[in-house]
Amino acid sequence: MKEMESTAVRRPPEADDFANRKLIRPTLARTEGNGGPAPERRDRPPRKIAPAEQTHAENFYYQKQMQSKTPMVIVLKDGEQVHGFIEWYDKNCIKVTRDGQSNLLIYKPSIKYMYKEGESGGQK
Repeated sequence: MKEMESTAVRRPPEADDFANRKLIRPTLARTEGNGGPAPERRDRPPRKIAPAEQTHAENFYYQKQMQSKTPMVIVLKDGEQVHGFIEWYDKNCIKVTRDGQSNLLIYKPSIKYMYKEGESGGQK
């Protein structure tokens, strides 16, 4: 009869034995259901990155008009036209400085459109 090797009880390894061990991870090929390697996906174009949520174009436009003190015409939703310079702006409103009249604080949602005073933006 063939002798079987007996597994002797070993004493537990010392803590120093574990300190120098490295974790080895095998690189496994991705497989489909049949066990073969998965085909490479080169037929699909790369994903497009979503555009930025805010472009800051509005802020750039206001800054440019403020620095050059461009005379502006702001047309409100009710049809009223306000002539003046944009002095400052924030997220919700703009301050318009007018010659010979009081300054106005205009909420942005009440603005229909605006254009430079020398342009024909108001004529349709």
